[in-house]
Amino acid sequence: MSRIALSAAIAFAISGCATTPTGSDTPGPQNAQACPAASEPDIASLFDRWNNSLKTGNPREVAANYADKSVLLATLSNKPRVTREEKIDYFEHFLENKPSGKINWRTIKIDCTTAIDIGLYTFTLGKTGQEVKARYTFTYKWDGKQWLISTHHSSMMPEK
Repeated sequence: MSRIALSAAIAFAISGCATTPTGSDTPGPQNAQACPAASEPDIASLFDRWNNSLKTGNPREVAANYADKSVLLATLSNKPRVTREEKIDYFEHFLENKPSGKINWRTIKIDCTTAIDIGLYTFTLGKTGQEVKARYTFTYKWDGKQWLISTHHSSMMPEK
């Protein structure tokens, strides 16, 4: 490796944005994935995108927010949902309740191509008017074009 290529590889590694494709040991400008510009409001808007997809009533639209290799640990299901079909199945049933979420508290952490939104939310089920208070964690991964959910965990609050 030339001195210039080595310097570039070190600079990318220090920035936290270097990635190496499978089979390559050498990060560098030709292999680096740039860190997308992302602010806390940008990441917060991803919940709004997801919540708005719930309002469509279309489980496929909701599932489109999730990366291919993602995990959903849903509030109202004991089964981990790892495939697109499993997520669609969960949302087919969840959307029957006409849910709408509202963030009550959150903190957001952003790294190069990963972001985490952790907090508390309340879902109002339009079908019955029932409110469900829950805690959540969304992790997002930048796929080179957009932020997608890589993990989503939601569980009802344990205390009344």
